[in-house]
Amino acid sequence: MTSLKIIDKINEHKQKGQPFFSFEYFPPKTSEGVQNLFDRLGRMLLFDPLFIDITWGAGGSTSALTLEIAEQAQTVYGLETMMHLTCTNMPVEQIKFALDRAQQLGVRNILALRGDPPRGEEWKKIEGGFSYAADLVKYIRENYGDYFGICVAGYPEGHSDCTSKEDDIKHLKTKVDNGADIIITQLFYDTDIFIDFVKKCREAGINVPIIPGIMPIQTYAGFKRMTTLSKTFVPQEINDALEPIKDNDEEVKKYGVQLCIEMSKKLLDFGVEGLHFYTLNLERSVRKVLKGLELISPDKISPYLPWAQSAAGNRLKEDVRPIFWNNRPRSYIARTGSWDEFPNGRWGDHRSPAFGDLSDYHLGFQKEEVNAFGPAPQSEQDVYDSFADYCSGNGKVKKLPWNDQPLSAESDPIKDQLVFLNKNGFLTINSQPAINGLPSTDKKHGWGGKNGFVYKKGYIEFFTSPENAQRLIDYIKKCPMITYHAVNRKGESKTNTKGTNAVTWGIFPGKEVIQPTVVDNASFMVWKDEAFTLWENQWANSFAQDSTARDILNKMINEYYLINIVDNNFINGDIFQPFHDLVNNLTSPPLNVSQNGGSGSSSPIVNSVNSN
Repeated sequence: MTSLKIIDKINEHKQKGQPFFSFEYFPPKTSEGVQNLFDRLGRMLLFDPLFIDITWGAGGSTSALTLEIAEQAQTVYGLETMMHLTCTNMPVEQIKFALDRAQQLGVRNILALRGDPPRGEEWKKIEGGFSYAADLVKYIRENYGDYFGICVAGYPEGHSDCTSKEDDIKHLKTKVDNGADIIITQLFYDTDIFIDFVKKCREAGINVPIIPGIMPIQTYAGFKRMTTLSKTFVPQEINDALEPIKDNDEEVKKYGVQLCIEMSKKLLDFGVEGLHFYTLNLERSVRKVLKGLELISPDKISPYLPWAQSAAGNRLKEDVRPIFWNNRPRSYIARTGSWDEFPNGRWGDHRSPAFGDLSDYHLGFQKEEVNAFGPAPQSEQDVYDSFADYCSGNGKVKKLPWNDQPLSAESDPIKDQLVFLNKNGFLTINSQPAINGLPSTDKKHGWGGKNGFVYKKGYIEFFTSPENAQRLIDYIKKCPMITYHAVNRKGESKTNTKGTNAVTWGIFPGKEVIQPTVVDNASFMVWKDEAFTLWENQWANSFAQDSTARDILNKMINEYYLINIVDNNFINGDIFQPFHDLVNNLTSPPLNVSQNGGSGSSSPIVNSVNSN
């Protein structure tokens, strides 16, 4: 994946003969809101937007958070990101800092705006600052050359500060002449006004892409507030349609979706190259509009790799990661941010000691999330039950310290097995089923594009008691196809393998084997510190000192082992057989498990023969 200017991506996309779409998000006000936004980015990236943009608070009030979200979107989720930048009440030094930081992060696109003053203040020119967005565009071009793609705002109904629409288009032409290469418009609900605006822009010599800004109606009150604030014209037929349903939020949303579909079809018939959605950090309505336009498939899009590839410049060729951070990609990005090079083709053991320390930000405890881990445990079995409840997917526990989201669809074939393990004291935090030659376009397990086949070895990572750990290790000694690595918080380690083991790979025409996910001993020793600390910081420390719940959790944290096991028999192995036997007090595997690594009796292998 390559980080590009959006204008270049638009020009490339023209060859597909299909319109593109993009999303706008704003920085939330709370830490929980930021987390929810990141979760939403992770889901909406599967729609394959051409780019996203992140807003900038009035007077730079959200500058730090805007930069942080832009960085995460670009580096963690691989989303081409455009950052808003306003010049109202902003000294040039602050503007330069923001642009320099964006450049460092690999962000190559800026939406240059005049912006509004902070609430309660009036607009005023800052000494050494800029009066208009056109001045900001000129500054960026003069000081950063062609590095940044620059987008500017267009106003189909005219800007409120301009005396006429013609005067407004003259200002827009100045912004384009100063170096802007894309225009995104203010929201509107009358498509004829937009079409007339585009025609007048073309007559004025403005030839850059003009992308319509679309805002689905979410609530009646929000719609009235937004259109009043922006002085947007609303056709009478829309007001008439909303009036009888204005107190029914679901009906309003449904109408908003249908209205956006109708507007978008008219705009696409007119010839616009793409649609820009003002999401208000919401997902459902936008998804329904895109499905109604047949711009996204009901099934998820197959990603290039099984994890979101970064769009940051120095990570563009990265294609290998340890499996341990599968559920915590932002942590992995943070801990490897200082690397000069990233694995391409294979994982190198020398790289593992270079992991950076994890900041308190990534290990922090948020009080509002405590109840998500289940009720305060009064016994170790209560902890087991919380893990099992999470894995079931239909209980009250929706997340754990190591997993911000419910189990992914790829875990469906082994969900019941995971519940069984957790009920019996093997507390899973990461897993994957064995995959044997599924088409790379499979809707649950596919990645890498068309005409390939993907494979996975069965993998489980879990906490368990010292007694269970020793029984499992003794059992595995008789299973030559199973490898393991066990370590406690003190760093006392036991393993039957060395080096690196590829656990996910793909075969594609004309390419070498791609191995994007590995198990690596040195990396596991780094990950174990993070895993145990998360258990302590986010769960145990949420309860009062000397409470039963905290005592139980601390005892487990200090005594339990973190173990990963890999069943290298991805054809007919059964990674769950050892656990069933141990629960049933069997100390030796059946003959076929000993020889083959698994019997296939309890753990389904996802084979190509049953993929249809």
